[in-house]
Parts: sequence; C-alpha cells; structure tokens
Amino acid sequence: MRTWLARQRSLLDFALGSLWRRKGKNLALTAVYALTVAAVASVLFFTGALRAEAARVLAGSPEVVVQRMVAGRHDLLPAGHLQALRGIRGVGEIRGRLWGYFHDPTPQANYTIQVPDRFWGEEGQAVVGQGVARARRLAPGSPLDLVAHDGSTLRLRVRELLASGSELVSADLVLISEADFRRLFGVPPGVYTDAVLTVRNPREVSTVAAKVAAALPDTRPITREELARTYESIFDWRAGLSVIVLGAAVLAFVVVAWDKASGLSAEERREIGVLKAVGWETSDVLALKAWEGAAVSLTAFGAGVLAAYAHVFLLGAPIFRPALQGWSVLYPQFRLVPEVGPYQLATLFFLSVAPYTAATVVPSWRAATVDPDAVMRS
Repeated sequence: MRTWLARQRSLLDFALGSLWRRKGKNLALTAVYALTVAAVASVLFFTGALRAEAARVLAGSPEVVVQRMVAGRHDLLPAGHLQALRGIRGVGEIRGRLWGYFHDPTPQANYTIQVPDRFWGEEGQAVVGQGVARARRLAPGSPLDLVAHDGSTLRLRVRELLASGSELVSADLVLISEADFRRLFGVPPGVYTDAVLTVRNPREVSTVAAKVAAALPDTRPITREELARTYESIFDWRAGLSVIVLGAAVLAFVVVAWDKASGLSAEERREIGVLKAVGWETSDVLALKAWEGAAVSLTAFGAGVLAAYAHVFLLGAPIFRPALQGWSVLYPQFRLVPEVGPYQLATLFFLSVAPYTAATVVPSWRAATVDPDAVMRS
C-alpha cells in the first residue's frame, strides 16, 4: 500500500510539473472551466436557497385556502360559505380573509393590500413593507395616499414599517384596517377575498379538501402541499431558464473540452513517446494523464464552487437575482441562508470533473499504445 501511495505521489508531482511547463494554456483552460462551473453553481445555489426559504415560509401558511370560482376566475366569497364550511366534519378554525392587489402609478409598482388577523393600528393608519417604503420614500408618520375604486383619495398615515427580516414576503405588503380596505376596493360587507381553515387531523387535509369541494361546488380548495409544489415548479422553471441563458458559456466549455478530447498536441505526443522509450508502462502514462486531468478539473471545480458561494451568499447574486427572484419593481433586500447540499455538489462534480478527466485520458491511451519511435517522429 505504501509503495502504491508513493508511486501515485510521484506521478502527481510529475503531472503538476508537466502542467506547469504549459502554464499559459492550462491556466486559461482552468479559468474558462472555473467560470463555467461558477455560473451553473450560482444558479443551483440561489434557487436552492430560495426554495429552502420558501419552504420555511410556507410551513406557517394555512393548511387549506378556499376560493370561490365564477366563470373559472377567483371571485369574492360570501359569508354564508363560512357557515357551510363550519359544518364539515374535521374542519377546525375558519377565518375569512381580505386581501388584494393595488397598482401605484407613482413608482409603477404593485402592492399587496391586506387586512391582518388583528390589526394593531387604527382606521386611517397603515403598516408598510420595506419595499413600499423605499419606493414611496416613507417613514413612520408619513402620509400614504391611495386612489380608491371610485376615484376618491384614501388618505392613510404610516404607523410603522415591517421588519426587514421578513422582507422576502413583506416587501410589497401594506396592512390596513377592514374599513379602509372595503372603502379602497369597494368590497361590500359580508364578503371576503377567500377563507382559510385548519384541519384537526393533519393526515386528513386532502380528505377535508375533497369534502369542501363536494359541499361547495363553486369553490376551489388549495392545500399547503399544493402551494408548495407550485413554488417548486416556479423555481425549477426559473432555474432552467437561467441555465438556458448560460448556454453560451456552457457551449464554450464544451468546445474547449472537445478540443482536449480530439487529440494531443505534438509536444504532448513527444513527451509520451519519451516516457515510453525510457521504460514507462501504458498504465503509468494513463495514470499520469488522469492526474493531470484531475488536477485541472478539481482546481477549476473548487474555484468555481467558491466563486459561486461568494457570488450568491456574500454578494447577493447580483447577476442572477433579478431573473430568479421574480419581483418586477419592488425587489426585496434580504440575505439568503446558505443551503448547499451534497446533491448539488455531486451533480456539479459529475457534470464537470468526470467528463474532463475522461477527455484527458482517452487520447493519451491512444498515443500510449502506439510504438514510441512512431510517436516521436509524428
């Protein structure tokens, strides 16, 4: 075992010396390789962190949301539907919600207007998210004028700003009282945007959702699991779109790898011929070239992963953030919690290190099996 380790150490030393003799070419190749790994790793790291953050947020979401559908579109839910929901076996707490979207022409942004469960302000007051505050330059005590459905002005005063730690879900949020909400949107008393309910037995969520759909055919129950799957598909779609955009960089690396696999340079062929002439076995030459390929690919892989980590979790992913985050105007400012799993690293490793190492060994095997004199004369 010690002899084998010493042999591999000697081969690695020789491989590093051989790479250094062609340092210009190998450094350029490593740089392109590392940039490609960093670009793909940034997308994987960013979407993975967003997916984990969304899972943490959705963990506290309602178990079932009930929406009324009219002509295939979401409509207001009458208060009578809440009474019908209370009669369904297995349903726990039921609550009607009031929320909607408001377009503000001043910053050309959309706000989410919501009535919280227990509004800690008074009528005529508002609690706004950090994104709204930046867009309208608001501070506690600032006036916030919104144009109501009938053209009148709803004058609010900012009571406080939501904490920056919740900005991922509250950047565009404006919390107001129920009376102000109904005046702003013209929603009459006795109707709600939708309803949320809890299920006494968590294992019967899907069963209760089916009972809701049967009891109220004009409604659509949405479970927490369905909402989580929707977010998963959105993140997967955005990540795939970004990878497609990175196709040019990936194609450039494929061209470089193909050039490496298509054959060796005359200098490398002569080096293999000399090694064979002085007594090296074919297995020794293959081990040498495998170490060369592994040194380049592992260096590029490590540098690319570190660069992607710094780009996403230290710098905030400025290149991919607008495409993967999803907000059009009110971009939340938050620091992602690093979520780098073994699956992501293994995927990057086998998609980058293994192909390049194989691309290095195959042409070397072809040259090593030829007569040394013929190789050196070619």
